[in-house]
Amino acid sequence: MMQRRTLGHTGPAVSALGLGAMAMSGAYGATDRAESIATVHAALESGVTLIDTGDFYAMGHNELLLAEALRGRDRDSYKLSVKFGMLRGPGPDFGGQDSRPEAVKNFLAYSLTRLGTDHIDIYRPARLDPAVPIEETVGAIKEMIDAGYVRHIGLSEVDAATIRRAHAVHPIADLQIEYSLISRAVEADVLPTLRELGIGMTAYGVLGRGLISGHWTAGHSAGPGDMRGFSPRFSGGNVEHNLALVESLRPIAEAKVCTVAQLAIAWVTAQGEDIVPLIGARTRERLAEALPAMDLNFTADDLAEIDKAVPPGAARGDRYPSAFMSNLGVGN
Repeated sequence: MMQRRTLGHTGPAVSALGLGAMAMSGAYGATDRAESIATVHAALESGVTLIDTGDFYAMGHNELLLAEALRGRDRDSYKLSVKFGMLRGPGPDFGGQDSRPEAVKNFLAYSLTRLGTDHIDIYRPARLDPAVPIEETVGAIKEMIDAGYVRHIGLSEVDAATIRRAHAVHPIADLQIEYSLISRAVEADVLPTLRELGIGMTAYGVLGRGLISGHWTAGHSAGPGDMRGFSPRFSGGNVEHNLALVESLRPIAEAKVCTVAQLAIAWVTAQGEDIVPLIGARTRERLAEALPAMDLNFTADDLAEIDKAVPPGAARGDRYPSAFMSNLGVGN
């Protein structure tokens, strides 16, 4: 049986491991639609109940894919987490964030239609809109809760002060933010604030977009359409250093009779019952590798050994290209 966790004091009960669907819509290069749908089905059958998407993932493609994969399923058997507001053009460029109250309701209407559902379980702005007070955005989502279209409010990639302001308007279920062995900036201020206020965390990037999965090699290059081709952590000079950190984890994983990926996922899970890691598996093979991580347990000595192998701040390179770093609530 898949373990379950509750997102904060007011959020839904979900599986202890969630499925992030972004990679199924080309973020890391070409995908197979049939395999993506089969992976969603396999996740559900394994007890995964939390599925995360964004309305801007391939301009709605991801929501339509999930609608196909979830068709005919009991709507109460899974929870949908949806990010909104990132503006896109017909090319690869992003155009900022729109979190005006009228935009919130507009984006929601499109997502409900594409997903083929009458409600979203957790609805969240993808990034902070500097032109719109967070109180106005949260207030608009609250109206949609009152109208029955949304169940819970989440946030994504914001700082501690923004979390407090948002939570004062309406209880926040969870913050979605990058958290992994090589991205630990949240531990300073954000995570303590979440715990003080009773807010959960859904952690994405737990494998560093594959960098600390144990499958990436220094000679590997990102293919066409793969966003990792623009990632500082995968760039020449940085990637070799970062992969050396991965190699320092291998003997620890071998001693625990697990893969490096399982070790990295389990480490995030071990950081607290209020944290749910999201895995970006786009194939059944990668999903099957991730699931056993839920059965791994660490002693205090194990955690100390992992920290010694990959200390906080050990990774080289920002987690996003410089143009995107200013939109984040915390750094690396």
